[in-house]
Amino acid sequence: MRSLWFLLLLSVLFLSCDSLIYEQVVALKAFKKAIKEDPPLVLGNWNRDNIDPCDWLGIYCSPARDHVITLNLSSSSLKGFIAPELGLLTSLQKLVLHKNSFFGTIPIEIGMLKSLTVLDLSMNQLSGTIPREIGYLNNVKEIFLQSNGLTGSIPTELGNLMNLVELRLDRNKLQGAVPGSSNSISFTSGLHGKMNAPRQNATGFCRSPQLKIADFSYNFFVGEIPQCLKYLPRSSFQRNCLKDRDSNLQRSAQQCGGAAPVKSHQAPNPEYGHVEDVQTHQGSSRPTWLLALEIITGTIVGFLLLLAILTAFKSCKAKPSIIIPWKRKPNGKDHMAISVDAELLKTVLRIRRQELEVACEDFSNIIGTSPDSLVYKGTMKDGPEIAVISLCILEEQWTSYHELYFQNEVADLARLNHENTGKLLGYCKESNPFSRMLVFEYASNGTLYEHLHYGEGCQLSWIRRMKIVIGIARGLKYLHTELQPPFTLSELNSSAVYLTEDFSPKLIDFERWKTVLAKSEKNSGSMNKAVVFRAFLDSLDRPNLDVQGNTFAFGVLLLEIISGRPPYCNDRGCLVDWAREYLELPEVLPYMVDPELKYFRYDDLRVICEVVNLCFQADPSKRPSMESLSVMLENGIDTSTAADLKESPLAWAELVISS
Repeated sequence: MRSLWFLLLLSVLFLSCDSLIYEQVVALKAFKKAIKEDPPLVLGNWNRDNIDPCDWLGIYCSPARDHVITLNLSSSSLKGFIAPELGLLTSLQKLVLHKNSFFGTIPIEIGMLKSLTVLDLSMNQLSGTIPREIGYLNNVKEIFLQSNGLTGSIPTELGNLMNLVELRLDRNKLQGAVPGSSNSISFTSGLHGKMNAPRQNATGFCRSPQLKIADFSYNFFVGEIPQCLKYLPRSSFQRNCLKDRDSNLQRSAQQCGGAAPVKSHQAPNPEYGHVEDVQTHQGSSRPTWLLALEIITGTIVGFLLLLAILTAFKSCKAKPSIIIPWKRKPNGKDHMAISVDAELLKTVLRIRRQELEVACEDFSNIIGTSPDSLVYKGTMKDGPEIAVISLCILEEQWTSYHELYFQNEVADLARLNHENTGKLLGYCKESNPFSRMLVFEYASNGTLYEHLHYGEGCQLSWIRRMKIVIGIARGLKYLHTELQPPFTLSELNSSAVYLTEDFSPKLIDFERWKTVLAKSEKNSGSMNKAVVFRAFLDSLDRPNLDVQGNTFAFGVLLLEIISGRPPYCNDRGCLVDWAREYLELPEVLPYMVDPELKYFRYDDLRVICEVVNLCFQADPSKRPSMESLSVMLENGIDTSTAADLKESPLAWAELVISS
């Protein structure tokens, strides 16, 4: 009773709004904390200063504003874990996280949402098994888990959902049999295409009287289609390993691993009586020595089992009964284990810290700093010049989540292979001293930002700038359209463009590590300690997060290159606002050009501004792809020497500078 009063007192003291109860606010903040990336800042107003969380984006409360009834963040480009604290939203009726980039396992705490009617976690990168606790959601009508990386079998508990109308499990990696046995009871289809109420001795989905729509396609299910689900279209079971009269609808034996289909349970044959009778008869005919051996074996197994129980009991008494997995032990280690796909970094070179220390002159050759990282220049023994990015974080701040993020990002960067993108040569991961480093090929001419704004703009002739523009466009075209899934830069600007000795641009995204390190001090909360997150089963399954955002940023970058002005400064304000009055009047376009330049081509400038206008479309969906923008730039800009010599005698000087 005293603990109840204590909880009530906490609710009064820490209530974040007048009516919404404290534990729901805690759940929402824990949900935000588990988000790694939020490019469109969907959760931007989910802050502590907001008086009423019912006004947060994606949150819908009851009329009395005392309970969260809907959490809908569909298509929000979010990436991270699904926080188990969502189980505290006991009045939640709809949980919709469709089409994001959530990964890890589905928390078993979802089973605590007894009021839930819609569960939509489709089109993410969730892995692991379907929690059987979902079978406790007695009010749920719609479950959408399609297009993930879920494995294991379908829990038979899902057959307990008497109100389930629609179930979509397609496009996963599920195995085993589709649960559903009628025990020779015939099922008929109702007027609306759903099955009539089954008898009580049915199992699996044969106990779901309201199930009308279900999709099990594109998995690895075996056995036979349950008789009670024959009313579903055959496409609902296509591309599995099921027994089907039309084998063309199923996977090949090679795709199914050559395993024999699981045999369905057969009803007892009346000719031989009950199964129990058959087993009894067989047992009576066994030899005496076999029975004695079984008794001895059973005794030994029982003794070992008793010993294990006593050991576990003793161990439990010696430890605290409640463990908060996100809290750390005194030695700084996480309670929760994070497992990572062993194949994830198989092809990425791991470099010893000692090698990097020698290459970077005892880490004294610093060429860049930020609150999150240090950048060193070095030269590998008998190898290339390198840039080493060392993450600035202490070992006691590094959690299992950071390790998972780190390894996934390394794998993602390692797949980039284009002349206009930075090449990841390897990574360093050591414990003594604690080190997490990335090794890139070195671009000797620094960043585009330095050349444009630190007095070296004179080196960037018009010809060079146009070649840089086309190189950046080609790099983005590769990242957005030639990679599957696409790759986007978290911050596309002139500081992310590195220039080689011949001024060829290289796109390198150092800023994506900010999202990893931002969680270094606040990874606490509660989670079931049995939950084990895996890295993506296939690191290439991740969808693009913000292609349209990159396209807009490319337009800003083009303005920066032709004008020589920074994206924003206190004296001149925002570059985009400054440029708008020029972009709409072709006759004044030349006034946008960097005064450092003595020569430019108007035709090139016109094409650049046309592309900029397309990048600045107010509706992101109307912005063209980088593939089409790259074609416009390559076809509209003439970077050949002959064209420049013909255009102006000053081009001779340009040619000398560019050579």
